[in-house]
Amino acid sequence: MTERLTGYKGKVLRLLEEDEKLEIGDIIRVTRNGEIFEGSLMPRYELADDEHIVVKLKNGYNIGIRITSNTKLEKIGVGAKPAFTPPPLPKEKQGLPIVSIISTGGTIASRVDYRTGAVRPALSASDLYSVVPELSDTANVRTEILFSILSENIHPFHWSELAKKVAEAIDDNVNGVVICHGTDTMAYTSAALSFALQNLPIPVILVGSQRSSDRPSSDATLNLMNAVNAAAKAPVAEVMIGMHEDMQDSATILHRGTKVRKCHTSRRDAFKSINSTPLARVTGEKISMLRDDYSKRDMKKKILLKPDFEEKVALTKFYPGFDPEIINWYVKKGFRGLILEGTGLGHVRNNLFPSVKNAVAQGLIVGMTSQCIWGRINMNVYDTGVDLQEIGVIPLGDMLPETALVKMMWVFGQTKDLDEAKRLLLLNIAEEFSSRTIS
Repeated sequence: MTERLTGYKGKVLRLLEEDEKLEIGDIIRVTRNGEIFEGSLMPRYELADDEHIVVKLKNGYNIGIRITSNTKLEKIGVGAKPAFTPPPLPKEKQGLPIVSIISTGGTIASRVDYRTGAVRPALSASDLYSVVPELSDTANVRTEILFSILSENIHPFHWSELAKKVAEAIDDNVNGVVICHGTDTMAYTSAALSFALQNLPIPVILVGSQRSSDRPSSDATLNLMNAVNAAAKAPVAEVMIGMHEDMQDSATILHRGTKVRKCHTSRRDAFKSINSTPLARVTGEKISMLRDDYSKRDMKKKILLKPDFEEKVALTKFYPGFDPEIINWYVKKGFRGLILEGTGLGHVRNNLFPSVKNAVAQGLIVGMTSQCIWGRINMNVYDTGVDLQEIGVIPLGDMLPETALVKMMWVFGQTKDLDEAKRLLLLNIAEEFSSRTIS
């Protein structure tokens, strides 16, 4: 491989080097079996084969072309190597709301790394602002990079730092906060902030994208624009997630932070409200509230910051053949609490009962949720549920397992007293419980 032809090797590299002036970014014409392709020569990732070249077509999509003995390459124009240079920031406009964009990383703040073929954190919050200048017509945006990591690397201490940063922005009298975040663990973070940031005066909206901002099919721009619009003007003051409503580039849905889950690995409408309906729909400048039971925006409210989380809490999914020693391990390691993701209405096999009983006796709080996506647990229907309650397992209604985990972490960050911890766990703090589950 050479720096001039990054990622190419073997017979393809030899073919490209026949024209010593050919470089990554140059405009080429590829003729093969009567077909003609024209576009920019792109780099390849380092583990790729030596039989294909990658060309970015005029429509913005990259294609791989297999090189055969009758393939002809022609350089038809001089191009520049792929690079990203953000345009200058737009000027602030008097009278517009102020929105703070806090960047933590994720796909919305990523670009393709052509060395590996993957996306990597690359764009700062100010880059996002500068590449979407339309934001300047909606709000005066303040930008800050807090982290630059993919969301699988998010840790509870990041939640604490993020909550503190949001509180700082609110103290600076912004009209809304937007957090750029990776989608994979976004629902965990939205739940964490829902408990850590209480009595919010303004909206706090987590936003991400399923496809990086340099892809033609990216959802980053629409999600960001609609999130900023909602942060600036929506009447609601809660922690929410704002993502595509469907596969069309038409609307963003705002989901309550404790009742949302990522339900698809790659679709742009991956996020769904679970056992609840979304709070709002954002279509350009139009914000339509879909529920009446939301906390209202009120700049006079004083935020209550409670950013501490206890890490020694676990979430474990029951399955046929589950080894009771897994529960015993958490007890031995000094964990404070355990969320069980049981079957159906809230069940686990009866040979786990001794281990669960021992965990409760050792001072762990054990909560029960369901591994079903829809519905709520009811541990009074079958003997298994009744017996588990007698042991001391706490039913958690229709709380999502991820939300239950985060809440128990938060609960033990507030108190070490078991009775108070149980009271807080069952207290509906951020609408994590629904009084009536939607069928």
